[in-house]
Amino acid sequence: MAPAKMAPMLTPPHLPDAPGWLLDELARAGKENLDADHVARYDLKEDAGATAEVALLQRLGLDHTSLVVELGTGTGQFAMAVAPYCERVVAVDISPPMLSRLRDKAAQGPTARLKVVQAGFLSYDHKERPADIVYSRYALHHLPDFWKAVALARVHTILRTGGVFRLWDVVYNFEPSQAQTAVEAWCSSGGSSPGEEWTRAELEEHVREEHSTYTWLLEAMIERTGFAIEDAEYSDNHIFAKYVLRRL
Repeated sequence: MAPAKMAPMLTPPHLPDAPGWLLDELARAGKENLDADHVARYDLKEDAGATAEVALLQRLGLDHTSLVVELGTGTGQFAMAVAPYCERVVAVDISPPMLSRLRDKAAQGPTARLKVVQAGFLSYDHKERPADIVYSRYALHHLPDFWKAVALARVHTILRTGGVFRLWDVVYNFEPSQAQTAVEAWCSSGGSSPGEEWTRAELEEHVREEHSTYTWLLEAMIERTGFAIEDAEYSDNHIFAKYVLRRL
């Protein structure tokens, strides 16, 4: 049987009236995410734990009637895993190489429930009914804090009341006075093989050039933009955070 055809990939919406101060999300995507060689190796370097994430969301209400939106889908590990368990998943990313990789994977199997959109947190134009679940993993940190708050407010408008926002990110759970020790320990954990693991240079680049923030700043933004924090889990090295957020 021939695989179902995937909905065509869309380009970012043309915004002729966008103000000059609107952030260029493509320029902030992280240069590695725009590099085809890096994208080709990404699934070897990063396991999204998608099966466990789908199981968690099922406990939180995910079922065959659910509309799921993933912001920052990357190579689509989660989107591909959740598609069989929901009515529809909209996989959104700003990076053309990432979406090209997702399209290649999707072409190998049924994808009728998957829609791919090239856009970002600030440019995604949600034309579907209100989503039941929004999912985002290691993407929000590409935005400076001002724009994180704007992005969270936009996620709020995408979700139905009571809907779930599952958010993972690099979020620093230490005091500013502890930054040197915590960041150095994390960077020192980097490996030596850029093809299969995150290297020290890549971790240093993240800290230096991307926009991870503190838990106590991000959580204030989360609550300010209309979400209740139902669960927050912090890594032992104080670098990563996972949230279950509920739209009020």
